[in-house]
Amino acid sequence: MIAIVDVCAGNHRSVERAIAQAGGDVMITRDADVIRRADKIVVPGQGAFGPFARGLVERGLGPVLREVIASGRPFLGICLGMQVLFDGSEEQGSAEGLGVIAGHVQRLRLADPRLKVPHIGWNQLVFYRPEPLLAGLTEGDYAYFDHSYHAVPADDALVTVGAEHGIRITAAIRRDNIFACQFHPEKSQRVGLQILSNFVAQ
Repeated sequence: MIAIVDVCAGNHRSVERAIAQAGGDVMITRDADVIRRADKIVVPGQGAFGPFARGLVERGLGPVLREVIASGRPFLGICLGMQVLFDGSEEQGSAEGLGVIAGHVQRLRLADPRLKVPHIGWNQLVFYRPEPLLAGLTEGDYAYFDHSYHAVPADDALVTVGAEHGIRITAAIRRDNIFACQFHPEKSQRVGLQILSNFVAQ
């Protein structure tokens, strides 16, 4: 069973439908025991980092997520679900993350005034390193982004996928059992469905 962790985001249902379409046995939950028993974990998120991080604290889910990540089970973080893995974010002042991955979430600072923040829409993916969840995709495929901040890992080797929007955006990272992406697979049509199918099959 794949558990979609219910924090305080609004895109759970679209993620649930996409994973089910990819062949996954999936459920949305905020129950710590259900999350602990799940075979795979997905943390989606949209909105602001601070309320999302507070939602983890209020639901007592931070320690649970650290526990399941440490267990080695496949973990997929989407958008804020990726950002919250880091030490913290400068969004809305300063907010602490889970501290699972060293680094911080920074605002997109673009020198080109023709480029907009938030970065919304389709962007090409640049592959930096081999990644099993990208099997079946081709470099230059497009994924859907919607964000004003992006994660900057302390270890640049964790960045497996990038995108360009005036600066290099951290589009996806990999560390051991963790794969997390800034783009939204559930909104990325064929590309997203392929990634989710690969996650279901692993």
